[in-house]
Amino acid sequence: MNARKLFFLIALLLPLGALAQASGGIPAFTSTPAPGGGQNYTLSIQTLLIITGLSVFYTQDPGEAKVLRSFTGEVVDTDTDEGLGMKAPWVDAVLGTHNLDVLPALLERARHNHEAAVEIEESLKVFPSTLPTKRESAYAGWVSISVGCNNTCTFCIVPHLRGKERDRRPGEVLSEVGAVVSEGAIEVTLLGQNVNSYGVGFGDRQAFGKLLRACGEIEGLERVRFTSPHPAAFTTDVIDAMAETPNVMPSLHMPLQSGSDRILRAMRRSYRSERFLGILSAVRERIPDAAITTDIIVGFPGETEEDFQATLDVVEKSRFSSAFTFIYSPRPGTPAADMEEQVPQDVVAERYQRLIALQERISAEENAAQEGRTVDVLISASEGRKDQSTSRVSGRAADNRLVHVALPEHLAESERPRPGDMVRAVVTHAAPHHLVADSALAGGLFEVRRTRAGDAWERREKRAAELSAEAEGKAPVSLGIPVIRLGGK
Repeated sequence: MNARKLFFLIALLLPLGALAQASGGIPAFTSTPAPGGGQNYTLSIQTLLIITGLSVFYTQDPGEAKVLRSFTGEVVDTDTDEGLGMKAPWVDAVLGTHNLDVLPALLERARHNHEAAVEIEESLKVFPSTLPTKRESAYAGWVSISVGCNNTCTFCIVPHLRGKERDRRPGEVLSEVGAVVSEGAIEVTLLGQNVNSYGVGFGDRQAFGKLLRACGEIEGLERVRFTSPHPAAFTTDVIDAMAETPNVMPSLHMPLQSGSDRILRAMRRSYRSERFLGILSAVRERIPDAAITTDIIVGFPGETEEDFQATLDVVEKSRFSSAFTFIYSPRPGTPAADMEEQVPQDVVAERYQRLIALQERISAEENAAQEGRTVDVLISASEGRKDQSTSRVSGRAADNRLVHVALPEHLAESERPRPGDMVRAVVTHAAPHHLVADSALAGGLFEVRRTRAGDAWERREKRAAELSAEAEGKAPVSLGIPVIRLGGK
């Protein structure tokens, strides 16, 4: 470390010692239980400045690889972070002002690994989670494209828990989608708190539409869906991408939350009911068979009967195939939790039942319109609770509607469709929450397409059975050692 850098470091640290002494010794880092669970973390200004100071002024000896960073994480000198633990073993965490939110996680990582946890600019150029990607099944996978949210909805806890939106690079997302497909999956769901704002982190506001189109180029990927967009940021290029990319499912989840413009304003939703209905109209113009679902909150603080009636009016006009409905409950730490005019629970309960009755009627009518249609159903392993007793298999149609498909009588076990296989049948009956395709019982359409996704499911099941037998001592434990057989046996 040269004299100039040493001078600046001493100049930074000396006043901190005096401040700490004058304050009676402020704890460097404290944690207290937070309302509603979790922890609140407090970091003293001394500790913050020391940590950021070390991240700015640290360097290795001449002749070795060097690292010098600004307060924003910008590399001033290069070229590796390796060696920090050896040169400054007393440091637990190194970060900058750009990622203060990760300090608790860094400290826990340092405690667990018994070494310094470093998160600087390069670490934030990749997706912040290193956890294994969730695999819903052998035939379908979930792939995260972003984490966090830049919106400030007053009822939502997500920004407080996950911070600002961080986007994965498109190449990384597509690489993972390709890996999922190579493992046997034929359906992928793209996940994000607000998928249509994807790209804001790297300066491309049309990145999500481009990502959908790129997914259409992946060989073997038959179905792509996503959740969840935000009406305020939804753009026509995404509608175009959905309509023009064959493997993107005609299924859209578009959260309404409230049909009252006054309540939407109080929620900070940044759109109004007219804008919302305009999106649905544009989607249906390009994708006539689209099934649109939504989220609705009943009983937001200050909601009047007039506000609630506005929600019912929008629901009637929207013709959702189904809706996820919620009774508002305060989340500690959100602005809405401290709002006055909390709606009495008995009033909320009565309104909620009226909403449920309306949506049940609309769902039944929309599903009834599907009767007589031919559907391609991706069979799942756990969608039909009564499949065994009703001799059916269950799965999702291309628009993500749940379909129960009857099996022909005397169907051989070897011909039975597996989870991951596709079945084509005709819808014969509709209910508010599902469709029934019993065309096989009358000698009608029943076609099974065995897929590599079904093969993947079968391999997984076989391996699970082998491991179970080994665990119970019913089969020898295989160590993967080759066996030399003598005498041709």
